[in-house]
Amino acid sequence: MNDQPVVGVAGKSGDGSPTTAGSLTRLPLADIVQPDSPRLSGLNDEHARLLAHSEATLPPILVNRRTMRVVDGAHRLLAAKLRGQETIDVHFCDCDNDEAFVLAVEKNVTHGLPLSRAERTAAAERILDTYPEWSDRAIAAVAGLSHKTVGSIRRRSAKDSEPVTHRRGRDGRLRPVDGAAARAKVSSLLADRQGASLRQIAREAGVSPDTVRNVRDDTRRTAAPPASESRAVAAQGREEREAPRRASACVRIQASEVAERSALVRSLRNDPSLRFSESGRVLLRLLDVYALDPRDWARLSGDVPAHRAADIAQLARECGRMWQNFAVAVEQRQREQVEA
Repeated sequence: MNDQPVVGVAGKSGDGSPTTAGSLTRLPLADIVQPDSPRLSGLNDEHARLLAHSEATLPPILVNRRTMRVVDGAHRLLAAKLRGQETIDVHFCDCDNDEAFVLAVEKNVTHGLPLSRAERTAAAERILDTYPEWSDRAIAAVAGLSHKTVGSIRRRSAKDSEPVTHRRGRDGRLRPVDGAAARAKVSSLLADRQGASLRQIAREAGVSPDTVRNVRDDTRRTAAPPASESRAVAAQGREEREAPRRASACVRIQASEVAERSALVRSLRNDPSLRFSESGRVLLRLLDVYALDPRDWARLSGDVPAHRAADIAQLARECGRMWQNFAVAVEQRQREQVEA
């Protein structure tokens, strides 16, 4: 079993990490096996009929080469059958069954007919059972849940399981679950092995060299605290050095959030259930505003005439309240469908 989180990928590359094959293949429908789907209620026939009746060229499906089982695209496969097709375009991935399930969850969270919250929760439970060493954030990224929700699921399901001392994050790195205990062990090793390198201490303590460096620096500051004036100067210097870094980090975070929003809006535009209905097209036009860059919002707010600022601010707040009410209504309808 692969111990690396398969977030955003499929199959396997030369280094062992899952990847998607780039070539496109045309396969007979009869050769393809139904998926190990994260959908608790199975396929949505109405969605498949909508795809079948559309005139759009549907994207290729993703199939596990080892098993010929669908990983992503079961509704497209059913739509092809309803259209009377005998073959379908396929991308292959090469992975084991556990990896294929993780990939199926990730794909169905980010595009197509989205998984319900109950389905995402059930998927997170299964992934936790298969990969208990994965971090809450790594599993949350796959299942489309918050890391706090995954943590709650972990606590409920971990009563009879063996304790995990380290978890693997989205970047593939192992980190200790109990950070305080790990830092205490590092501090003890630093005191006992004065000539050891940061990497040697890190390997023995099961932490990163950066953690060892932080513990060492903290210990030195505690052992030889500077005078009050020097501390103030040092703090000011740190603040001056950190300010550009924090500003740069803020810009990166904003850029990442804008990219995520834009990707989400693009995936919605590609969903036939929205594109091929009048109400869906209206909603997509309204959601286009969602992908605006923060700089565009800043420019718009700066160009508002002073004598209409109060009116526009009032309408903006009312729009926010209407979107909030809309979100609540959509979630309520989804819960009713899941419980039905």
